[in-house]
Parts: sequence; C-alpha cells; structure tokens
Amino acid sequence: MLFKNNPDRYGWISISLHWMLAAALFSLFALGVWMVELDYYSNWYHDAPFIHKSIGVLLVMLMVLRFIWVRLNPKPKPLSKNAKLNYVAGMVHGVLYVLVFALGISGYLISTAEGQGVSVFDWFNVPAWLQAFEGQADVAGEVHEWLAYGLMGLVGLHAAAALKHHFVDRDQTLKRMWHPGSDSQ
Repeated sequence: MLFKNNPDRYGWISISLHWMLAAALFSLFALGVWMVELDYYSNWYHDAPFIHKSIGVLLVMLMVLRFIWVRLNPKPKPLSKNAKLNYVAGMVHGVLYVLVFALGISGYLISTAEGQGVSVFDWFNVPAWLQAFEGQADVAGEVHEWLAYGLMGLVGLHAAAALKHHFVDRDQTLKRMWHPGSDSQ
C-alpha cells in the first residue's frame, strides 16, 4: 500500500486526511447555518450545538494531525510550471489552515465564555481555560460566523482550481488527490 507521499504522488494517509477534513468542514458549516435558526422549543436546540462543538474539536485535532503529517512527508511536486500559480496555491493552503484554526479558537471562545468546558461526545472534555473579555460569546460568535463564510468561499475557490486543473489543464492534480496510483505521468 502507498501510505506515504513521494515527490510524484500523495499517499493514502494524506488523501484520507484531506477528504475527512473536507467532509467535516462541509458538515459543520451546514449544521452551523441550520442550528442558529433553531428556537428554544426545537428538539435539536441543545443537541445540534453539542454535535457541532464535538465535531469541531475533532476537526481541529485532525487538522493538527494533518499539519504534522504534511511536515513529515515530502509534498508531491506541483504539476503546473507556472511559479506564480504554484505560489498562490501554497498561500491558499496556508490560509485554509489559518482559517480552520481560527474557527476552532473562536468556537472555543464561544463555548467556554461562561466558564464551562466543551464535552466531546461525552468521551472527554476540553477545559474552559480562558474567559478573556466582556461579551466574549457574542464577539467570538460574530468572528466565528465571518470566518466560516470566508473559509467556505476559499474552499469553493480551492475546488474550482482543482476542477480547472482537471478539465482545462487536463493534468493529474485532482486525480492524485483521489488515489495514490495517480501521479504526474
């Protein structure tokens, strides 16, 4: 099995982490948009935020794991010969990391504003270490919302770039993120 990356392709671990994060991000965004419209009498009023927070903590943990994995493995060389586009692609990936971590921090600040930790599916708790400022939940909530929409916009551009590589450039960029056997040939 091709678990690790090499200069020509991504391995199964990188591919799996990428798609698990993508699925979690889309799910969290959809759940977040839906749950803020719930009223107090909805059966989901308490359950949806619990699920959202739990998945959010796991997503940040997965993102940390991916960050470490990316640092320990060679990155496949870009297929594009355009240095400016390759630079932009690298910057977009960096901003995606920053936005995910910023979303995690703002979500943590919302959830712990009243001094209670975050229970992750009742498996473990993330303690409330920081009650930083007056109106923390409201301010962090506003930031969280803006970051979420910004992240989804950037993810949309990321997906559009992958589709451009596939349909316009007709290179293997998208294919090699689906299966380790897809390399730069």
